[in-house]
Amino acid sequence: MRPIRFACLVCLLSVLPLATGIAQAKPDAPPRPVTSRGALGADELNNIAVFKAVSPSVVNITALGLERDFFSLNVQQVPQGTGTGFVWDTQGHVVTNFHVIQGASGARVTLADQSSYKAELVGAFPDRDIAVLKIPAPVAKFKPVTVGTSRDLQVGQKVYAIGNPFGLDQTLTTGIVSALNREIESVTHRTIKGAIQTDAAINPGNSGGPLLDSAGRLIGVNTAIYSPSGGSAGIGFAIPVDEVNRIVPRLIRDGRMVRPSLGVTGGGPEINRALGLPKGVALVRVQRNGPAAKAGLKAFSRGDGGILAGDVITAVDGEPVETQDDMLTALERLQPGDSCTLSVWRSGATRKLTVTLAESDD
Repeated sequence: MRPIRFACLVCLLSVLPLATGIAQAKPDAPPRPVTSRGALGADELNNIAVFKAVSPSVVNITALGLERDFFSLNVQQVPQGTGTGFVWDTQGHVVTNFHVIQGASGARVTLADQSSYKAELVGAFPDRDIAVLKIPAPVAKFKPVTVGTSRDLQVGQKVYAIGNPFGLDQTLTTGIVSALNREIESVTHRTIKGAIQTDAAINPGNSGGPLLDSAGRLIGVNTAIYSPSGGSAGIGFAIPVDEVNRIVPRLIRDGRMVRPSLGVTGGGPEINRALGLPKGVALVRVQRNGPAAKAGLKAFSRGDGGILAGDVITAVDGEPVETQDDMLTALERLQPGDSCTLSVWRSGATRKLTVTLAESDD
């Protein structure tokens, strides 16, 4: 039993100094004096000004899915993901990424003042990962984002991203334009060209939010990150605003992206390699009475003596094209009824043809 008594005695002796200390007077501990910081820096003031000006235009989007209650078997809408968007105009149109609402049965839009509205899908263009929603809020609540341009962006200029990363709404991050003219893949596996690369922190939930220049103008729509971990790794991508400003009005007007059509089907690059053709879109089908047929274009075909010569479209309005994706991207800048000039190669000779585009069936 002695070890036990010894342990208790040590405990008692160790407590006595503490009890004695409690009875002593407490030292005075006033707050430290506050040191004046001086005026905010010009860069800080601009950060604050951009956020105050643009944050009322940024919204939180909750995609809704259908779920059946286990007990009642009633079907109800439940949140299945969140993203970001921004107010486009005073008619209630909100722009976001298509992948934010992809597969959803509905969506709710929460404005900066935390008022929430059920959204209607106006139109979407998955090939460019753009969707337009509309909400029935009072006009006074809409503060449209100021639209800039992406054609004169320079690597190194400052940018801002405002969004809802991981559901944390109204978050501002800053960075620079890291690179221009990147290519990213849309949800339909079409290539989105001219993407802006930035090191401004972009995380899950930022998708569909605005990328802004130092004047607070919209220059892109944040859409993707490159990250092995799923979090920000300093490599984010945005759809350039010039592309957005071309597509959104057409979605609002028509409810879909009405594609112009040449009435042709192009082959893959393996055809060019096999036949020794120049870079371009080798035509494997030309629609009867379509725009290309009326202009005299011919498809490659098989004859008794082998392959019969057809046409290779090498440029649209002077812009070189190497694949059908290139050609579709060039044509999507136009509308049905517009005319374009095609550079066409056949049997070693190149000529230029003017074609009036029709409306695509898709």
